[in-house]
Amino acid sequence: MRLLAWILRLIVFVLVLMFAMNNTASVDVNFYAGHAIAGVPLIVVMLVMFIIGVVLGLLVTLPAVLRRRREARKLRRDLARLQEQVRHAAAVIPSDAVTPEAMAPLAPL
Repeated sequence: MRLLAWILRLIVFVLVLMFAMNNTASVDVNFYAGHAIAGVPLIVVMLVMFIIGVVLGLLVTLPAVLRRRREARKLRRDLARLQEQVRHAAAVIPSDAVTPEAMAPLAPL
């Protein structure tokens, strides 16, 4: 499985490298208010836009990730508290106690 992952990574790397090599033409980048940068390689513009997209995507998902982590932490605390209650209840019940089923078996329905 690890070999397959590395082969897939190599294929993606080669495809991205070929794409970058085919997009080396210079372009002018025009901003608002008439500001422009001339002669920027197209692959640099595309790489910057990709990085901005990744950062924005991470920022959009950040609240949900933090909410899930907070909920998981709360659930772990609840689980620990309930396990402690079970341990305490097991220590309180004597081991020779008779269960209700042993005294009066359930009648068939």
